[in-house]
Amino acid sequence: MSGLLDRHIAFLEALRGAGLPVSLAEDLDAVTALGALGWSSRTQVRDAYAATLVKKQALRPTFDALFELYFPRLIGEGARAEGDLTTDDDTAGPRDTPQALNDFRDQLAEALEAGDADRLRRLAAEAVGRFGAMPGRGPGLSSWSSYTALRRVAPGELVGRLIDGLRVAGWGEEEAERAANRRIGAFTGLVESDARRRIAEEKGPDHVATVTLRPSVERLDFLSARRADLEEMRREIYPLARRLATRLTQEHHSRRRGPLDFRRTVRASMSTGGVPVATYHRPKRPHRTELVVLCDVSGSVANFAQFTLMLVFALREAFGGVRAFTFVDDVHEVTGYFRPGADLADTMTELAAASAHAARFGRTNYGRAFDVFAERHLDALGPRSSLLILGDARSNYSDSNVATLRQLAGRSRRSWWLNPEHRRQWDTGDSVASRYAAVVPMSECRNLTQLGQFVHDVAR
Repeated sequence: MSGLLDRHIAFLEALRGAGLPVSLAEDLDAVTALGALGWSSRTQVRDAYAATLVKKQALRPTFDALFELYFPRLIGEGARAEGDLTTDDDTAGPRDTPQALNDFRDQLAEALEAGDADRLRRLAAEAVGRFGAMPGRGPGLSSWSSYTALRRVAPGELVGRLIDGLRVAGWGEEEAERAANRRIGAFTGLVESDARRRIAEEKGPDHVATVTLRPSVERLDFLSARRADLEEMRREIYPLARRLATRLTQEHHSRRRGPLDFRRTVRASMSTGGVPVATYHRPKRPHRTELVVLCDVSGSVANFAQFTLMLVFALREAFGGVRAFTFVDDVHEVTGYFRPGADLADTMTELAAASAHAARFGRTNYGRAFDVFAERHLDALGPRSSLLILGDARSNYSDSNVATLRQLAGRSRRSWWLNPEHRRQWDTGDSVASRYAAVVPMSECRNLTQLGQFVHDVAR
């Protein structure tokens, strides 16, 4: 039982490390559910954990991947444990020969065409066992590689064959193509999952969860996101903005009362024998920060700029006013795209096209951008405005122009800088992060979680 308890605790810690918000109450809910259902069925165990711990559908893939690590369906060879699918005797003959590879690919093509999920899982385990083994590697290196297995098996080369088979079965051209790509993508995921399972047996699931497993979309780095990740991030950004806007509105209401009006309170207490049963407050002077955003839109930080501007757009009503500027080496105002009632998707499309005006020479130059902003738009800053700069502080070894940045910050009520790079990369290469941070407080902002927390703190 202690081993099972240790595994449960380690699993929940891995979920928290991957970005799933698992509280102590939810931990106890999971234990209660598992106590009622028992541990005899792996499917029941997975569903009980998911029902009590996963709050959002977007986090389910991360949960499933970690569950496979800590509660694997198979151990050891896997494929042999469920019955090897190959026709030759795997223990007597070579595991990886041209003929064995051809036979395997024929079986894989048949399973893909039939859409046989169970057989595909067994073939994925066999692919890693036969073609992904890397014995005799040095200390600290794994004996299994999904990359090696997939390179040998090359499931992507079966797309045409699979499409032809589906068309013969009566599928349309486009429908068959979508199904073929989807099935091969799913098989690739199964191979990667089985390789992680085997590595977890060698090095422990904690190692795999920390090193090889991609984090949840809310903790995925903007700068390392793939195309599919970007689409998922876009779906997450607007709900995040709505939650933040609701929270900010509630906090503004809770702080609506101004300072105590002592005279009115004492006067009212006369009717209750001098006891101040009710207190009276002076009206609170409304003060809403005007936000000025200066955003680097060069290629190296394009993803970060896009999501930050999306969140600022969605939260524009939480500020007294928003003026937004983009730059590479020139400065272009994009405030007009933040108009009330505008559609978020249309606005971001227009902003992407407008960003072309932010470059004159095509290379990032923070010093020149600061000079241009100070020359053309200095009136945007004042005692009621806050300055937010977005960028990686990498200026291609050009003049950093700290003096002009100090002038901009000095005209603002408050100023902040969000940097999408990990803090350990600051001041490497052409980065002058520390020089800018000495003038404008700089925060690491690599993912949606950090971005949401920053905007919440700023708008309070």
